[in-house]
Amino acid sequence: MTGTSDHDDLLLSDAERMHALNALGEHYAAGRLDSAEFYERSGEISSARTFSALLPSFLGLPGGVPLEQVDGHIRMTHDSSAPAVRHDSSPAAVPQSPEDELASLRERGSMVETLDWIIIGVTLVTFLVLQIALDWSYAWIVWPSLIVTLSVPRLILKYSDDDEKVYEELKKSEAAERKKRLEEASKRIRELEGRRGPETPRS
Repeated sequence: MTGTSDHDDLLLSDAERMHALNALGEHYAAGRLDSAEFYERSGEISSARTFSALLPSFLGLPGGVPLEQVDGHIRMTHDSSAPAVRHDSSPAAVPQSPEDELASLRERGSMVETLDWIIIGVTLVTFLVLQIALDWSYAWIVWPSLIVTLSVPRLILKYSDDDEKVYEELKKSEAAERKKRLEEASKRIRELEGRRGPETPRS
């Protein structure tokens, strides 16, 4: 995507430059760049006139420049890279460091959250089948059993009530931080877009 070619001096359109700014904003929202780096790189992208001028602004970022050159033309692309998912052979293994502990907590919390929805869904379907299809008057008994069923994943993964509270706080904190970064990125992009004015037609 970012390899050099005989057409590295192709001129950028405003739409292509804006596409690059939006991609950089996503990297900033994901925490790959701090505020100073984002402001510096977004300024470079805003003033870039050619494809090759974008290369330094995406140095070290997954996917590289979100544009590619094909047959003397520039085409917008989308970065499909995703952050690596950590897999432990034992989700409940004792963490070796605070970073490992947080990673383990996030993984176990996500697994428990997913399993909760699956268990609730299966319980609801079971209730409807017993109540409506089989007309069993004791179908309600599946709901009290839900308390026991939901506790099974927590016991297996050693996911305590305290862990659940910390996980929920982490989710709220990370969501708030991501929202803040997205708002900052959007504000910066609008600011840079306003400075450029209308695009000058190419000769």
